[in-house]
Amino acid sequence: MNKIVECVPNFSEGRDKEKIEKIVECFRGKNNVKLLDYSKDEDHNRLVVTVVGEPEELRNSVIEAIGKAVELIDMNQHSGQHPRMGAVDVVPFIPIKNVSMEEAVILSKEVAQAVAERHNLPVFLYEKSASAPYRENLANIRKGEFEGMAEKIKKDEWKPDFGPAERHATAGTVAIGARMPLVAYNVNLGTDNVEIANAIAKKVRFIGGGLRFCKAMGVALEERGITQVSMNLTDYTKTAIYRAHELVRIEANRYGVPVVGAEIVGLVPMEALVDTAAYYLGLENFSMNQVLEAKLME
Repeated sequence: MNKIVECVPNFSEGRDKEKIEKIVECFRGKNNVKLLDYSKDEDHNRLVVTVVGEPEELRNSVIEAIGKAVELIDMNQHSGQHPRMGAVDVVPFIPIKNVSMEEAVILSKEVAQAVAERHNLPVFLYEKSASAPYRENLANIRKGEFEGMAEKIKKDEWKPDFGPAERHATAGTVAIGARMPLVAYNVNLGTDNVEIANAIAKKVRFIGGGLRFCKAMGVALEERGITQVSMNLTDYTKTAIYRAHELVRIEANRYGVPVVGAEIVGLVPMEALVDTAAYYLGLENFSMNQVLEAKLME
């Protein structure tokens, strides 16, 4: 592939394997499209797909997958730990190779217009594609979630960028945009008290005075009897994984709560992991040029 764009659509289904496979199937066996990863989480009730491809072919596959999700997922029956506002909650496009951010923005708008017209789905543009500064942050758009969107979408300031100014009866709404690579990083806590996880998340995230490029929330992992600080690091070059991890640990100490594990959802840039490994190993003057796989890919 000459031009490569990554897309990481998030679907509001993490429990029904049959529905998940039908959605993921939209990305399989397509020319110039490669399914890299997909992961489901039953607590979050969410599916995260990572796919790359040439812009045109990727666009068609994403539109197809969105249509399948609209067909299969009824948000009136959905519940989970993760905030959500639609069957397809968010669809980010990330430029990877020989593609500018401006081209990724154009691609996102093409997909937004297509799904609005084909599926009568209200679409909000966010991040680099946003039509207004207050729409850049996904959390602002999603506030109120599926349930609250029925009234929110009728307000002039929250008129969708594409599609009807009315929440889809079963599929809700979707945010589509272009952004830089994001690291979805979660830290697990040795407590079942979700209020502690929420309190830590508030201290860690940017809007609470924490790390500049960190969004965070507390989540209860009920089947495991623990909680989690679930984070999105929106610029890993400025808010490193190790920095987020250590700040969570520092805040957890005040509650006498241990960090019992961590996880990365989906794919992560190699540079983000190398940076964190270098920190914990105390490596001096280490760089990506010393990573064998990085040299092989040059």
